[in-house]
Amino acid sequence: MLRFSTRSRYGLRAMIELALNYSPTQPTPLVRVAESQDISEGYLEQLMTFLRKGGLVRSVRGPQGGYLLTRVPSKITVGEVIRCLEGPISPTGCVSEDNPEICQRSSACITKVLWERVREAIASVLDSTTLEDLCKDADKLRQIQEADNYSI
Repeated sequence: MLRFSTRSRYGLRAMIELALNYSPTQPTPLVRVAESQDISEGYLEQLMTFLRKGGLVRSVRGPQGGYLLTRVPSKITVGEVIRCLEGPISPTGCVSEDNPEICQRSSACITKVLWERVREAIASVLDSTTLEDLCKDADKLRQIQEADNYSI
């Protein structure tokens, strides 16, 4: 079964939280991200290390410190986040985006074409979705939840 790891899922949630609180100058404290997204602060710190090294966030030290996105949310795709945390998209080793594994069956493999299409479809969805898109989805969900909780 093709699954995204906890690293990808939690890392993406952290990036969405930074996007929801986006400011080019005011960092979001890690504790706020951890509480809002229900992620342990220790694990979140590990994820932020990957995201920082990948150039997607930068850290600010000190009492007013935290993390900032390095670009506006509309310029960061989910595909970038996933690749930063997991590496190349690869439903199977032989069709990895980077350095596909050499397989003896490659020239006669019927399923290789299928796995390439799966990889391309996944990459297309991830690469065409930005953090800003997900923030808009979050706003819509919040409005629906507020409407459901309305009572007279």
